[in-house]
Amino acid sequence: MRPNVVIVVLDTARFDDARGTVGGAPVMPALDRLASEGTECIRVSATAPWTLPSHASLFTGTYPSKHGAHAGHKRLTDDLPRLPSVLQTAGYETVAVSNNTWISGEFGFDIGFDTFYQTWQYIQSPTDLGRIARTRHGWEMYRSLARELLSGNLPVNVLNALYGRFGRKRTDSGAAQTNEFVRGWLRDRTDDAPFFLFVNYLEPHLEYRPPKSYTDRFLPADVSHDEAMSVPQDAWGYLAGDVELSAHEFDILRGLYQAELAYVDDRLQELLTTLDTATDRETFVVVTSDHGENIGDHGLMDHQYSLHETLLHVPLVMSGGPFTGTGEVSRPVQLVDLAPTILDTVGVDAPALRTETQGLSFHPDADDRRDYVIAEYLAPQPSMDALEKRVDAVPSEVRRYNRSLRSISVDGRKLIRGSDGSRWLYDLTDDPDECTDVSDTHPSVASTLEQQLETWLDSFDHATNRDGPDIGASTRQRLEELGYLQK
Repeated sequence: MRPNVVIVVLDTARFDDARGTVGGAPVMPALDRLASEGTECIRVSATAPWTLPSHASLFTGTYPSKHGAHAGHKRLTDDLPRLPSVLQTAGYETVAVSNNTWISGEFGFDIGFDTFYQTWQYIQSPTDLGRIARTRHGWEMYRSLARELLSGNLPVNVLNALYGRFGRKRTDSGAAQTNEFVRGWLRDRTDDAPFFLFVNYLEPHLEYRPPKSYTDRFLPADVSHDEAMSVPQDAWGYLAGDVELSAHEFDILRGLYQAELAYVDDRLQELLTTLDTATDRETFVVVTSDHGENIGDHGLMDHQYSLHETLLHVPLVMSGGPFTGTGEVSRPVQLVDLAPTILDTVGVDAPALRTETQGLSFHPDADDRRDYVIAEYLAPQPSMDALEKRVDAVPSEVRRYNRSLRSISVDGRKLIRGSDGSRWLYDLTDDPDECTDVSDTHPSVASTLEQQLETWLDSFDHATNRDGPDIGASTRQRLEELGYLQK
């Protein structure tokens, strides 16, 4: 009997905080318990530093150059096999709950799911008025609503607008509502088939707004919750030099970030408890993240313009089947490896996906071992044009971020290469924080890694350039609420 499969993505959870301790206690004790019962991979790398391309890699088992979803083409197209569709064909009921606007039907992520629930809507609809109702006031709100109301089903649009304005819970970014939906779905479910449940929790994402009861443990001793909430969280203003933040203020922001992780950890425990009590079938649980976060690291905030380990090194904990009680896995793993590993775990052949995947199964019975780790940032997000609309002026030193980046890591040596000819080499063993570029002192190592990267790029067909989707006004504005500036 095939097991249920559950994938939980802790959006924006970087490894060192999600798996770290504060005051001798784990930041995320529920995740810690799951790791002690199952298997934890401690050297896991995302394939991209932000949501859209990273989730696309998780679903398809391919890198951004192959699946083609990135800032230059903001949609995962249906020309590659993907894990939800494969499991659906194999007889699984497939359900997704998303709290992140990027992970929606508008960007191609609903394919293969029987149910796709977006927590920012009361009634699921392609027209999203909740953002307007939450952020506009007075006549401005009514004018904006009037323009959008006729773009779809009028009664549904009105109800969603009212829900966004008055009904949606504001104590979190959707985790509590997610768990409520899952409880109801499992309670009402009559299907005996196994299920595949995908959940994206958004809480660790900017802005950091944890409940007050979670902040005391993580903030500096001399800082109150209210004082912490007054620290600017404008990543793009900081980047442009319009907002100044001291080292102490970044310590405060990191405390808020850790409090967000602690809060979502409690919601994770609720979900795991619900799954334990709601089904008799064995459930294979995967908890990971799509990318990390810069909190002043490398002169950056948020999760753009960089391929440092602060953005790529993510947690991965699994429990169930062959991953029960097996401890730590220390060999390199990437998110592209999850799809073939899950197929091996549940016993689904899926030859089309296995042919296309660039991932390597790390199932205990698999023989493959990863020789290198690849990451790609194929277009800046936000673009310089979008950034110019947000800040007073884009300094020349910021314009250097108008480039694509690729990285390759082999045996503790990591090369990052920019499309502008820039190149950095880091020794991750001696310099895990990537503070010192050693490309000048080890030019032969840098050249060897660059040649390995070129060989890899030549080994597969790349996605062709295509126009991205025409993002709707409400979706565009909701993304900007999350810090994703749009043209």
